[in-house]
Amino acid sequence: MDKDIKKRLVSFFGVNSSIVSMLIMVILVGLGEKMAERFLPLYLIALGGSIYAVGFLNAMDNFLSAIYSFPGGYLAEKMGYKKSLMLFTVIALFGYAIVILIPSWQAVLIGCVFFIAWTAVSLPAIMTLVSQVMSKDKRVMGVTLHSLVRRIPMALGPLLGGLLIGIYGKVDGIRIAFCVAFVLGLVSLLIQYYFIEDDHEKKEAHLHARDIFSSFSPSLRNLLLSDILIRFAEQIPYAFVVLWVVEVNKISAFHFGVLTTIEMITAVLVYIPVAYLADKYGKKPFVLITFGFFTLFPLVLYFSHTFAALAFAFVIRGLKEFGEPTRKALIMDLAPENLKAATFGTYYLIRDVIVSLVALSSAFLWHISPGTNFLTAFACGLVGMIVFAIYGRDLNAKIE
Repeated sequence: MDKDIKKRLVSFFGVNSSIVSMLIMVILVGLGEKMAERFLPLYLIALGGSIYAVGFLNAMDNFLSAIYSFPGGYLAEKMGYKKSLMLFTVIALFGYAIVILIPSWQAVLIGCVFFIAWTAVSLPAIMTLVSQVMSKDKRVMGVTLHSLVRRIPMALGPLLGGLLIGIYGKVDGIRIAFCVAFVLGLVSLLIQYYFIEDDHEKKEAHLHARDIFSSFSPSLRNLLLSDILIRFAEQIPYAFVVLWVVEVNKISAFHFGVLTTIEMITAVLVYIPVAYLADKYGKKPFVLITFGFFTLFPLVLYFSHTFAALAFAFVIRGLKEFGEPTRKALIMDLAPENLKAATFGTYYLIRDVIVSLVALSSAFLWHISPGTNFLTAFACGLVGMIVFAIYGRDLNAKIE
């Protein structure tokens, strides 16, 4: 590649060695995680768990994401982003080891305590890394690159996991996927150690979520309220999407992986253009469009019974990532400079605790009927859209 072109690309994206290493880490850990995590509902059922175990897994995922995001922010402030990321990866490896060594549905739920919320616990540290090693006018791009790269393993992981299930069966195939996840996690740990620049700045760590929440601006609080309602629409059907596709509509696990790949390719294609347009024309329209796709997905999914129809539904699911980096950039911009990680942790603590309580109803709604589950999710999303359309506030198109 011509040096001048390379220099322009580096300048446009604002990347450096720490950012590149972080992106590689996200790919490796995410690939291992998504090879197995997306099929956990099938794995639980195959090992003798009930439909309520699947509902509990969904609620636990949301609850742990909430609980872990706050100490994740605290440790990122206290230890620095490099050491905290390494610690979180080691904890995830421990969870993988439990699932690999003990093939029972109870052990799966125990192992999930350690690995299922890696994304949530690591997010404050990653956002702090972005905010510290990138200039303010490149933060949206940094968040966008992180969101974009996350979709690579989210696209490939289920495809590879579905292939392993097709070859080795649900139990052995998913256990092999966890073995691969363990190895990729070890490689990621080495990359974090050698290539991510350490954060040497001494910081005061904050433990009082109430005090941090009191510093939230009105714009951030309005975004949080809308986000909670939209996450109801996402999480009520989340754990049951794979059951709808594989068990109800008799689509193979491999083809479910293909559907997930379609979703992630769709998301990847819109990330960079939307990041540019959001900076130029303002963020609220793009976040509102995103909330619209969150709302539409469960409704469209309910009427999808063929692979072609399901593919269309998963395109919509991919488009729900339309303004996700923009939403995260809003949080990062609105957070005080000395409380970036803690603010992220508190935001997700509040959001995901509330969402996890609602997610507990997902199995009950599914037990009534899949339609009850999906249509309830649609109704929640519709309310969230209306709230944001009326009360949501925008920032200036350009960060000063």
